[in-house]
Amino acid sequence: MKKIIKIILLFTLVFLGFLESVVANEKIKIGLLVPLTGKNSEIGQSIIRSTRMAINQINDISIEIIPKDTESNPEITLKVAKELSEVGVKIVIGPVFNKNLIYLNELSDLIFLSLTNKHNNASTNIINAGINATSQLNAIKKFIKLNKIKKTIFLTPDGDFKNEIEKAMSNSKIKVTKKYIYNTDPTKLTQQIEKITNYERRKQNLLDEIKRLENSDENNKELLIERLKKKDTLGGVKFDSVIIADFDETLKSVTTSLFYTDISPKKKYFITLNQWFDESLLKETSSQPLYFPSINKKNYEIFSLNYFEKYNKYPNQLSFLSFDLVGLVYYLILQNNSIIDEKIFKRKTLFKGKIGIFDIKNNKINHLLDFYKVENGEFKKIF
Repeated sequence: MKKIIKIILLFTLVFLGFLESVVANEKIKIGLLVPLTGKNSEIGQSIIRSTRMAINQINDISIEIIPKDTESNPEITLKVAKELSEVGVKIVIGPVFNKNLIYLNELSDLIFLSLTNKHNNASTNIINAGINATSQLNAIKKFIKLNKIKKTIFLTPDGDFKNEIEKAMSNSKIKVTKKYIYNTDPTKLTQQIEKITNYERRKQNLLDEIKRLENSDENNKELLIERLKKKDTLGGVKFDSVIIADFDETLKSVTTSLFYTDISPKKKYFITLNQWFDESLLKETSSQPLYFPSINKKNYEIFSLNYFEKYNKYPNQLSFLSFDLVGLVYYLILQNNSIIDEKIFKRKTLFKGKIGIFDIKNNKINHLLDFYKVENGEFKKIF
């Protein structure tokens, strides 16, 4: 009897050793849905290069990245996603574009980490991993609290993006005095900003005060009039900060219009969304200081330099995000005892990547962003 027990124990130990060896050699397969052909092919190639960099840094031979070409087409995206499922992939980084998500809810056995920053899908197997508006408004909310800002107005361009902003404002619970939707047409924009800032009334106030002094008997009226003539308006506005949910040339048009209506960033806070350290903003001295949330600038510069040294070209912004997502997936799989299921993105988890801190809960990813200002020809970190 003792001999039989010894044989059973020996067999059990050998079998467990065999299982351990199998688990150790089992591949962690991560799918990658990116455009590798067509006009967006360079985006896809850059993402592939960055995921290779991430794998090299992790240095675990069990990780396997399996890329598939979406051709920037929703039907093709579904087709190649099925191919990933057939070879045992459970988690996929991608696709890049929001339009390519529309059929992926059919593949409930796959988890997709979409690179888009929009939160307009209801599919539980699609997690938007981009730097979304909620993350950005959370950082702005923190900045407003730190600076004890009491009255904030919110300017949003009239377009599809305004719906995303509305959701983000609700999610972040940011408090604003008033919200405005503006037309991005330059011929209409300035008139709208004039109304928002009550420019005509303030301008008339100045003219009225100059006229009053001219008709008065005040001893120092010449000096007072001379000072007033150096002003553009007279009287305040009912806000101490303005959030502009825009980018590129339209953002510059809005800040220029504000400055034209005698609203100076030296007296009122000009705040905007993540600008990815757009260097053209450094030249816009009339809109400085300009504040915005963003990723970790130092890490982004190091990543870009390493990428350039390896590939002799600079990466796009999605490459930086993709680099972090490989590390995030690897970390979560290890945390979940190598089990990939629907719970892996539901638990409350914080992950520190190169971008910053990923806040994961209930199949949602938010980013705890840093905060910067553009001033005197440089980007300065606030927190």
